[in-house]
Amino acid sequence: MIPLLAAVLAAAGVGVLVIPRSGDGGASTPGLPWRTPAPARLVALLEQRRIHQLLVSVMGAFLLGVAVCLTIFGAPLPAVAGGMFAASFPITAAHQRRYQRLEVARDAWPRMIDELRVLTAAAGRSIPQALLEVGATAPIELRPAFAEASREWMLNTDLERMLHVLRTALADPTCDTVCETLLIAAELGGADLDHRLIALAEDRRIDARHRREARARQAGVRFARRFVLLVPLGMAAAGLAIGSGRSAYRSPVGQVAVLCAIVVTAACWVWAGRMLRLPVEERVFRT
Repeated sequence: MIPLLAAVLAAAGVGVLVIPRSGDGGASTPGLPWRTPAPARLVALLEQRRIHQLLVSVMGAFLLGVAVCLTIFGAPLPAVAGGMFAASFPITAAHQRRYQRLEVARDAWPRMIDELRVLTAAAGRSIPQALLEVGATAPIELRPAFAEASREWMLNTDLERMLHVLRTALADPTCDTVCETLLIAAELGGADLDHRLIALAEDRRIDARHRREARARQAGVRFARRFVLLVPLGMAAAGLAIGSGRSAYRSPVGQVAVLCAIVVTAACWVWAGRMLRLPVEERVFRT
């Protein structure tokens, strides 16, 4: 059984290496993860990596988890539970990579606001033209939303509709504030637009600095969270040398106990991940 699982796992690994990767999928999913429902997040992950690549990664992780648990416990029920737990790691890793890229894009908002201020004040650009020029040099994760807004502007030349398309696509509180500021300036006059953009850029810099500091302080906790996964696995492996060892794991009571331990470990892993999430700013202008 174990050689068969090892062969299938090796084939899955070869598939991951041989199958060509798609382009950067983050550019096709401009919505930010903390404002997107769970089904849409899954769709975003499927767009980020080709479906067969994601399935191969999940299958490989599942087989690896099954092989490890089957080697230690020698029972099918804990092996399947361990494989299901391991199968969630590729999806979580893909989501985390996308989240980190979008965090980098979010940190670029102060620079973009400064460029917008310079274009509208010193360079004399109109608000729509300045916004689209800034979007052309935005991080790659944000460019599809600006491209969609550009198409809307070329079709209708309606600033309000263009801004609505942009903030709907990005679903970002900072974008909502910028769009609302530009819309009010266009409708009522932009005499104080320069000062408002300066204050907004400074506020975003302070927020980005605080978030970077929080992430830096969490680095040790995140490492400990990953390291703690090895402790139950090591204790289970050490249990093979105590008493009846593997035969105890194979008994019905032993299988139920190991299954409960795996479920509790997975639940604590998910709970710890939620506790490490940074608070997000709520959107105010949604329409």
